[in-house]
Amino acid sequence: SRRMGSPKPLLEYEGERFIDRLILTLSAVCSPVIVVLGWESQTIRAGMRCAAMARTVINPDYQRGQLSSLQCGLAEVPAEACGVMFTPVDHPAVLPSTVVRLARAFEERAPGRLAVIPRYQGRSGHPACVARELLNEFLALPPEATARDVINRHRDETMFIDVDDPGILLDVDDPETYRRLQSCGS
Repeated sequence: SRRMGSPKPLLEYEGERFIDRLILTLSAVCSPVIVVLGWESQTIRAGMRCAAMARTVINPDYQRGQLSSLQCGLAEVPAEACGVMFTPVDHPAVLPSTVVRLARAFEERAPGRLAVIPRYQGRSGHPACVARELLNEFLALPPEATARDVINRHRDETMFIDVDDPGILLDVDDPETYRRLQSCGS
């Protein structure tokens, strides 16, 4: 959000705030939806229209980066969950049909498959689905690591699903990317 100049979760795409769009999309296949907030958490929470549809967790160490927020969310995953689906808030353009397809592939995955990742034109994107067996590896990552480190370690146990959804790749990091997103969504 620093490069954007304002909280990214509250930016709008196709008439919905990023955060609300993702809550609505993920709630079709995930329960609970866990939202991790850090910088400007009170402002974002106050601006969420779908807050009642999600469990909100505050990351007190958000300055440590994206991994610390992922770890905060994963620490809240219910014990009975067989896996998780996660995505950063700056990927708001993923299609609901892609999320449903990923969830179905995760449910039907072959034994030994620990992750399901969408791929568009040969490039991996978000959201990622991972089995409960990987959660401790994500939680044990040091601050300088990334979630991709765990996925790469388990590449042979990962199922890649080719999708016709460029939204899995669209990462809105700055005002220019946001302008491009707005011109595509209009």
